[in-house]
Amino acid sequence: MAPTVILIRHAEAEHNATNDIHDPPLTPQGFEQCETLRAALQDLPIAQKIDLVVASPMRRTIQTALRSLGWKMEGEGVPVVLMAEWQENSDKPCDVGSPPASLAPAFPSLPAEAFETIHPLFPSKTGSFAYTEPAILARGTACRAWLRARPEAVVAVVSHSGFLRVGVSNAAFGNADYRVFDCAGSDDAAELVEWESTRDNGGGLGCSDRGWFGVESQRWPAPRGPTVDEQKRVEGEAVEGEAVEEVPR
Repeated sequence: MAPTVILIRHAEAEHNATNDIHDPPLTPQGFEQCETLRAALQDLPIAQKIDLVVASPMRRTIQTALRSLGWKMEGEGVPVVLMAEWQENSDKPCDVGSPPASLAPAFPSLPAEAFETIHPLFPSKTGSFAYTEPAILARGTACRAWLRARPEAVVAVVSHSGFLRVGVSNAAFGNADYRVFDCAGSDDAAELVEWESTRDNGGGLGCSDRGWFGVESQRWPAPRGPTVDEQKRVEGEAVEGEAVEEVPR
């Protein structure tokens, strides 16, 4: 049977409060938000059954997971998996992660294998992690299918607002807010159906926008036009430093 899923957005990080910095940590306000989230989850009956924690391998999501779900991970031994598939959409510095080898020493309470099993492409924003609409939608589809196939009863995922909204659930998430979903659909077209309790309340803590949010809610990068050299090749003109192949007439 497919698990119930608790999707959580990370708490406030330095890029939310000030400027765009690489892989930012939580702010003091963010740590306070984690305490509020922790208390809410400890009072939530379905959260008592969490038997797997998944987090994007970014500083702010790992910190949020440890502060808000440590009572499950450290207190009850619930395993944690760091998955690059749940990282944020954009390729801005704040949304580009750190190499796992440099990230692991900052979180000694997590097992080494949690960092060793992160996708080898991470933190590169290329291939399946590229900041493009097709790549992000495909990644979201794969994440839903992965969740639907899990054997656990309840999976908690700590991720990011853009990816959760556009790639996974079409729902908005405020900092350190959560929503609860049931897995539905088929193996080829997995879906998440939100519980009325969090949908109608604007998230479990009531600090998320209500409504349905599609791909139009994401600021996609502008399509890159051809370079001068690429345009010359299209038009059959010579490019400096390249030999021109004669076409038989």
